Amino acid sequence: MSKATRANTQSPAPRGGDRHDLIRVHGARVNNLKDVSVEIPKRRLTVFTGVSGSGKSSLVFDTIAAESQRLINETYSAFVQGFMPTLARPEVDVLEGLTTAIVVDQQRMGADPRSTVGTATDAGAMLRILFSRLGEPHIGPPGAYAFNVPSVRASGAITVERGAKTTVKATFNRTGGMCARCEGRGSVTDIDLTQLYDDSKSLAEGAFTIPGWKSDSQWTVQVYAQSGFVDPDKPISRYTKKEMRDFLYGEPVKVKVNGVNLTYEGLIPKLQKSILSKDKEAMQPHIRAFVERAVTFTTCPECDGTRLSEGARSSKIEGISIADACAMQISDLAGWVRGLDAPSVAPLLDALRQTLDSFVEIGLGYLSLDRPSGTLSGGEAQRVKMIRHLGSSLTDVTYVFDEPTIGLHPHDIQRMNALLLRLRDKGNTVLVVEHKPETIAIADHVVDLGPGAGTGGGTICFEGTVEGLRTGGTITGRHFGDRAAVKDTVREPTGTLEIRGATANNLREVDVDVPLGVLTVVTGVAGSGKSSLVHGSIPAGEGVVSIDQGAIRGSRRSNPATYTGLLDPIRKAFAKANGVKPALFSANSEGACPGCNGAGVVYTDLAMMAAVATTCEECEGKRFQAAVLEYRLGGRDISEVLAMSVAEAEEFFGAGEAATPAAHRILGRLADVGLGYLSLGQPLTTLSGGERQRLKLATHMAEKGGVYVLDEPTAGLHLADVEQLLHLLDRLVDSGKSVIVVEHHQAVMAHADWIIDLGPGAGHDGGRVVFEGTPAELVAGRTTLTGEHLAAYVGA
Repeated sequence: MSKATRANTQSPAPRGGDRHDLIRVHGARVNNLKDVSVEIPKRRLTVFTGVSGSGKSSLVFDTIAAESQRLINETYSAFVQGFMPTLARPEVDVLEGLTTAIVVDQQRMGADPRSTVGTATDAGAMLRILFSRLGEPHIGPPGAYAFNVPSVRASGAITVERGAKTTVKATFNRTGGMCARCEGRGSVTDIDLTQLYDDSKSLAEGAFTIPGWKSDSQWTVQVYAQSGFVDPDKPISRYTKKEMRDFLYGEPVKVKVNGVNLTYEGLIPKLQKSILSKDKEAMQPHIRAFVERAVTFTTCPECDGTRLSEGARSSKIEGISIADACAMQISDLAGWVRGLDAPSVAPLLDALRQTLDSFVEIGLGYLSLDRPSGTLSGGEAQRVKMIRHLGSSLTDVTYVFDEPTIGLHPHDIQRMNALLLRLRDKGNTVLVVEHKPETIAIADHVVDLGPGAGTGGGTICFEGTVEGLRTGGTITGRHFGDRAAVKDTVREPTGTLEIRGATANNLREVDVDVPLGVLTVVTGVAGSGKSSLVHGSIPAGEGVVSIDQGAIRGSRRSNPATYTGLLDPIRKAFAKANGVKPALFSANSEGACPGCNGAGVVYTDLAMMAAVATTCEECEGKRFQAAVLEYRLGGRDISEVLAMSVAEAEEFFGAGEAATPAAHRILGRLADVGLGYLSLGQPLTTLSGGERQRLKLATHMAEKGGVYVLDEPTAGLHLADVEQLLHLLDRLVDSGKSVIVVEHHQAVMAHADWIIDLGPGAGHDGGRVVFEGTPAELVAGRTTLTGEHLAAYVGA
């Protein structure tokens, strides 16, 4: 065909597939959504906003992303699906136009002591391959450089069944990089025996001081007393060397106790398996206090905290071992890798450079690959998960982000916005749940949910452009242009908390006086050393209440009433009013419906398919026995009380026949943090991130302490909610408390009495105090990045 002929050829008519340029949702009813219908443009950046608890996550994550992932999972064989998480179809009438969804959420990475930034990304694996190819002396394959792989040696006889059976000798060797002393953890535990038992007493006299170990009834104690290895009537201080060795370090062996076969094991290995192997944050408070008292973690003396064997540390490339490389700041490591010239591994070096450059580009160049992943904040964890997607060649994918600006300084938010736009410009659909006006402003399309939270939300208040949102009259639109003014007068401190020579992580011998009796904000770019200064130098203890961003742990049986301790006074009030036991009013105890064991629903397991939850026919979802529901307090039964909102319950328990001061105090704190709409019996698993943070804040407000340390309390909060938070902080300070807040939000900075700004950069470019003073002085000076952004925010 000639050029002329081609030029005159008309374009083909649009095909049917070209019309699918929208994601259509009709009749979504997940959690608090009320038959929501919305059309989301593809290959655009859409931001979902609204007050905390309005239904944003329910629409984006639990409906759109969940259905996309469920449909993809169904393309695998039933055998493969058996190994994958089972997902139920969301409660929605129609979902059309879905594409493959990649969810980048704020779930913290596992707190396993062997999980690091290097193992959580591809960087660690690529670095191990690099050293296995170029390292001198050569010590083995990539596993020889892995601190999670132990060295194994075995020899013996194996039987080969091929025709006639033959027995042959075999040896097996595998070189691993794990340090044998600390087993790849980098630290060893030193147990204070005086915290485990009173050696002046015998076992029969109750020598153990471990929580929950009682001599008279506890099976564990009976195993030691009746094992035959030690004399139960002799004080522990008088044990012989053999008795002491068996008592503390004895190997597992079967013993008979009261006619029952049980396992006897030395006290130290027993505690390591039963208590010390667990995540400390998941422990009950009294167990955690015991562990902190009895156990000290010290750097492993053999590997010096590198987790690696001597062989792995001895192999080097240009004088750098893999331990040195992992300890480098990633921005420095990227420069070192860029300087390597090895044509034999060129493709590997290219891939490693791209990954490390992505860390720097996303604002995480201050991390190191040996940083434990459990120490990353929610925002850092989310950005680490983004790394693998930045260089991806995939297009027409739906990327779903959950508040990607959490934990970011205003300076870093600009870089995050650029990354979101880059993903969109590659032809992807980007869905972002966000509160920060800086990110809402770059959206192509905005979906605002509300108007309120919980049962007061779940509807679409606005769809359209950012300009339309500004004039739309919704809560988000009205608060979009809000700017907190710098205070004219600030409170005078009542004292100072002196911090001297702070060196945790990247801090450089920091000396600073934190004023007491005022609202102090510690700020600075991400990675500048804020958390290291506050949490490393002001440990939670006597007089200090520390509230971090750690996840609330609880099952679908947990709810605000159980988490805050509210249910205890309620149960006692019901018991007193009806002359029965308090245990009857617990769905996890004697009052539970026998049909569903107090869950309210019956779960049917369908193997690789999603489990089906059906409302219990016996209790009709009320969770309690019919006999328990006969008992009333103030005319309401226990199931009706748990169905109340916090605001209703506060009024109910505040006066009249149901007046219960202990319950009323807890409900008042929940209302103070803006959770008045929350149902008392709502499962914790259905709460949004902002709701969980405020629930934790309300619980800790009951603790007696003079200093409150808060870690980014605005995380997950809508613009309208930030104002309420500031009033709460003011009330705490006015009641005589000292409040220290690690925060990036300009409204909180402007409202502070004193600001401590760290920087000037991140990692080894930070770790210094670059400003101390009032917000007005910071704005007037504009000597730091924070000062420039705060001045722009307040319009100075």
